[in-house]
Amino acid sequence: MAHTDEPSDRRPGVARRSLLQAAGAAALVLSPAGAATAATRPSRRDPVPDGAFALGVASGDPLADRVVIWTRLAPDPLRLDGTGGMPPAAVPVRWEVAEDERFGRTVRRGVALARAEDAHSVHVDVAGLRPGRVYFYRFRAGDQVSPTGRTRTAPAPGTLPASWSVAIASCQRFTDGYYTAYEAMLRDEPDLVLHLGDYFYEKDNGPGPVGRQHLPLGECFSLADYRVRIAQVRTDPHLRAIHAAAPFAVTFDDHEVSGNYAGDIPETGAGAGASPEEFRARKALAYKSYWEHMPLRAAQRPRGPEILMYRRLRWGRLATVNLLDTRQYRSDQVADVESPEAYDPERTMLGSAQERWLVGDLLTSRTRWNVLAQQVPFFETPRVGTPGDKWDGYRAARGRLLAAMARRPHAGHVVLSGDIHSNRAADLKADFDAPSSPTVGVEFTGTSITSSGGVVGDEPVTAVYDPDPAVPHMRFRGTGRGYVTFAVTPESWRADYRIVGTVLRPTSSASTVATLTTSHERPGLRHG
Repeated sequence: MAHTDEPSDRRPGVARRSLLQAAGAAALVLSPAGAATAATRPSRRDPVPDGAFALGVASGDPLADRVVIWTRLAPDPLRLDGTGGMPPAAVPVRWEVAEDERFGRTVRRGVALARAEDAHSVHVDVAGLRPGRVYFYRFRAGDQVSPTGRTRTAPAPGTLPASWSVAIASCQRFTDGYYTAYEAMLRDEPDLVLHLGDYFYEKDNGPGPVGRQHLPLGECFSLADYRVRIAQVRTDPHLRAIHAAAPFAVTFDDHEVSGNYAGDIPETGAGAGASPEEFRARKALAYKSYWEHMPLRAAQRPRGPEILMYRRLRWGRLATVNLLDTRQYRSDQVADVESPEAYDPERTMLGSAQERWLVGDLLTSRTRWNVLAQQVPFFETPRVGTPGDKWDGYRAARGRLLAAMARRPHAGHVVLSGDIHSNRAADLKADFDAPSSPTVGVEFTGTSITSSGGVVGDEPVTAVYDPDPAVPHMRFRGTGRGYVTFAVTPESWRADYRIVGTVLRPTSSASTVATLTTSHERPGLRHG
């Protein structure tokens, strides 16, 4: 079995499942020769409804020898019962992976079973691939053929790639606008897209300013609700296109379940008064729907109200990407980030197991760049009276990570964040209370794909390099809707903040409003 760099536990004392555990999973059937067994051989007695591949295809979590490919059979994805318009029977889905777009050089093929209990989703962990290669993939169900997807594997572990192109995205409320940011990102041709959370929103705020289809769901509580809401996001053509063009590595924030939740504690919305037991039941439904719609491995398949989302990807010797989960294990939020409680060393953002897993790699990784891909801003932005949903409410926990970074200040520490619907870039200080303390890394926070920054419709775009005297380590701040791309080499990391002209129409231009760089040998942000 391939090494996946995944944590050895989901919660303290709980062993992780085998990567290829098939019992009860989404029918992972791998076959180098593509031979179908009698149980999975396609049947012509129950034709698949037309338009079964309406949600497209996706790939994710690339390793050097494998990648996950995904689809879901859903001819009527917005059907309110959550079935996607599929009959209850299981459907054999043939898949193939090739070195060329015409599938003249097919290298892997097989059959997976799309089951109703998993919303007829298919997750195939395609093994035996060559490192650092582009591949094409597609699915067949009955006489229907999916769109063709393009993906790539990570470089071989011992190699040092000359360059790497990465993009980050977050916060894409469907009714707030069109996903024109993905239209622009597609032209950038990233090697990997990191989605940092709020892939969809559990609460419907009503029809938006652009006439996007409004669903009569209110707030999601049932499995059908969550399935329909996330499927609605998947109907956007630009999102389908970028998923088909590049592998994603995803992690959720709060709105995939409930706004600002912390562990087993709901914070906002109609379910805010739920007991921990009631909220765990809701989380189980939300996590299941999330897994059903994402290119995730069997190891990420939820077990009730628990899902293993923190994991590690490596891009040869160039970069390690630690994908974090800042929701499932965190202590409850404080009411004020300047309260004594925010400094309590017992408070945790990651939980003890995830924190040990992360710190261990920060101290031992030998890649040129070491990345924390996570949800909420990490750098300090203290404001008296501000609720502590960000890392400012977990100061001791943040301090432990900064201390680990400070022990290896030239290990290329980069934190990537989303959540706040605006752009930020900051130096990470060994001690934020001492502005002259060493800079141990940098952070790039990306704005939203569509989610409002407090303005109905398009807001004026700003880009300010002048430091805020109250936050001297913050080197850039800006507004607008968009994403961030990164051009990475062994010696430098460049960030381009990309902003679209509008989210109020289905198509838009995009422009780079700011560029910041850091070097491996000299941590800290510079303009241009």
